[in-house]
Amino acid sequence: MSAIAPEKTTKSIDWSKWIRFALLVMAGGTIYKLSNLKDAFYVPMQEAMGLSHTEIGTLLSVNSIVATALFVVGGYLADRFSTRVLIPLGLVGCGALGLFLSTFPGFNTLLVVFALLAVCSDCLVWPALLKSIRQLGGSKEQGRLFGLLEGGRGVVDTAVAFSALGIFVWLGSGVGGFRAAIAFYAVLDIAVGVLLFLLLRNQTSENPTPRKHKAGLAEIWRAAKLPQLWWVSFMVYVVYCGLTYFIPYLTYVYGLPVALVGAYGIINQYGLKILGGPIGGVLVDKVFKGASRYIRLGFLCLIPVVAVLLLLPADPGSQIPAMIVTLLFSLIIFTMRGVFWAPMDEVGIPEETSGTAFGIACLVGYAPGMFAFIVYGSILDANPGAAGYHIVFIVLAALALVGALVSSGLVRVAQARRAAVEVPSNSWT
Repeated sequence: MSAIAPEKTTKSIDWSKWIRFALLVMAGGTIYKLSNLKDAFYVPMQEAMGLSHTEIGTLLSVNSIVATALFVVGGYLADRFSTRVLIPLGLVGCGALGLFLSTFPGFNTLLVVFALLAVCSDCLVWPALLKSIRQLGGSKEQGRLFGLLEGGRGVVDTAVAFSALGIFVWLGSGVGGFRAAIAFYAVLDIAVGVLLFLLLRNQTSENPTPRKHKAGLAEIWRAAKLPQLWWVSFMVYVVYCGLTYFIPYLTYVYGLPVALVGAYGIINQYGLKILGGPIGGVLVDKVFKGASRYIRLGFLCLIPVVAVLLLLPADPGSQIPAMIVTLLFSLIIFTMRGVFWAPMDEVGIPEETSGTAFGIACLVGYAPGMFAFIVYGSILDANPGAAGYHIVFIVLAALALVGALVSSGLVRVAQARRAAVEVPSNSWT
């Protein structure tokens, strides 16, 4: 009888772990829908709100500037307060802002709304969510957990975005449909926030977060002393920002209709997370035995894909090849995005200050959002037609090369730490 009890306990702990994981995936899959309307509704944003490429880029940049300024604050809050409070509060706040956004306020008001969306999502929710994911598994599970987070978010993202696109098309693919799609995102955020507040309560009370250390200036400085870790995430994200422009590229250069491009945008930005996140996680844990080495290879693989994209004729006859090549590029990015937080364990960041560390990682890693969309959008406005998009794609290839070089530095840091850990073990034996 005594031998059976531990098995039951283990099963109970596993169920609790995966229930918490599923709830966190729900939060991660809904929190950014409103600030990333451009993923499925880039062209409707231009038409219904009267926005240029540069103005959309400005909204995204303002959102990212505020997020970047508050990431460390969010990490500090994640080390101090319960996820049961932070995550639902951020979701409900985003939902309230979304209901206002559906009234189509003027551009200056939109700047304020996108700034406040960053406060709710990037300060209150994201660092707390990343810390919660890291605490769910040991060092050998980090790649899989973060990969499954990205894949799970892809499932939620895809289902939610296709539902919003269905509403948009059902109501005529016009201004009314776009307004209803925004309201749908907003109501869903509020509903998920309330659900998480109710269901996370028992989980957090049964498995409280250790409080051996509270984040202070010493912990912030300790977490900041590994620039390779932060710059790898920076390079992944600056290239990821370029995926946004595959949507207008296929619309204006290859002539895809708005509804079809909307479906492509959902697959490109969300659906590929379903494949990319888990694939990246398995490759990191089972094949490469480290996230940094895989990320280096991923950057190198992007360069020939861009070369093929540039060689394709810019005419409607190449619609399908263009869609396939851009989706391949996006898939590689999502395998990298799914694991670009996993090196946190490789370089020895302590778990009790991981909220602060994730805040710093987000501060640097998501910083490209402050300028990349404005830069890419300005290039497109200054170079109409296929030429502007080709310039953007060349920039992405150059950034991928830089990313591979930065990743090599992180590989060396991880190898040095691994050797330092193994030496005492070998000398003991």
